[in-house]
Amino acid sequence: MIFLTLYLKNMKLKLLYILIFCIVFQIQAQELNCLVIVDAERIENSNSQLFDNMQNSISDYINNTKWTNNEYKPQERINCAITINIIEQPSSNEFKGNIQILASRPVFNSTYQSPIFNYKDDNLTFSYTEFQNLIYNENSFESNLVSILTFYVYTILGIDGDTFALNGGDVYHKEAEKVVNLAQQGGFSGWNRIDGNTTRYQLNENILSPAYQDFRAALYQYHLSGLDQMSEDKKEAKNNISDAIIKLNNIYNTRPNAFLLRVFMDTKSDEIVDIFSDGPRTNAVSLKETLLKIYPIYNEKWEKIKI
Repeated sequence: MIFLTLYLKNMKLKLLYILIFCIVFQIQAQELNCLVIVDAERIENSNSQLFDNMQNSISDYINNTKWTNNEYKPQERINCAITINIIEQPSSNEFKGNIQILASRPVFNSTYQSPIFNYKDDNLTFSYTEFQNLIYNENSFESNLVSILTFYVYTILGIDGDTFALNGGDVYHKEAEKVVNLAQQGGFSGWNRIDGNTTRYQLNENILSPAYQDFRAALYQYHLSGLDQMSEDKKEAKNNISDAIIKLNNIYNTRPNAFLLRVFMDTKSDEIVDIFSDGPRTNAVSLKETLLKIYPIYNEKWEKIKI
């Protein structure tokens, strides 16, 4: 009886160690908390099981891959959502559509999640075979789907890093650059300079270019000196956010149609209006003038800002 009791205790300890190991491994291995949706409603007579398996494969790839050398606690994981809209299915394993990426980061001393990346890529073409394992090969191009997912994961990590330190996401943007260079071997659109001004190539090239350094400087000041200071001094925080946005004038003055201005405003427009239409008043005249000038497509929104 004594031996049985000791055996059971040992088994319980072993199970506890296994459980702890699994939890620790999961914490260390995951940087992203990503919701993945594959929407194939536009495909008539579609195989729903195929798209369910595709969704699960993509979710497993993004959420269970170790993307960095850093350790992330559960509450530190980056929340994001990726929606893949399948518009065409030329063959049983060929798909075309678009991909929408949303990512956010927590604001210090609050439960609020601030959007940091909101982007729709209309240039999505890929092959997928049911139950296919999604694996990224750093040395050769094998899958456009995997390359696109990997590119956007590193871009999310890079932008998130840029909100916590000036150019803090540099290492991840450079990993995304490696994906771009490798994917050019595949012959798919979106990876080359000649493919247009709003492509994955342009997004990465612009982020890393010194010509657009004020974009990343604005991300840093807006979040770390702005939103993260809201709980301490809301008025000062709002002034810092305003100054960060006004920095974007430097980009507009030399490149008025800059792709990154669109990326920033599509991500932040609603939040900017919420911040400056409530709470303690600040001198938002220059801010409003800047927004009306550099991104007039949202003029109806900007008019809600109180000055």
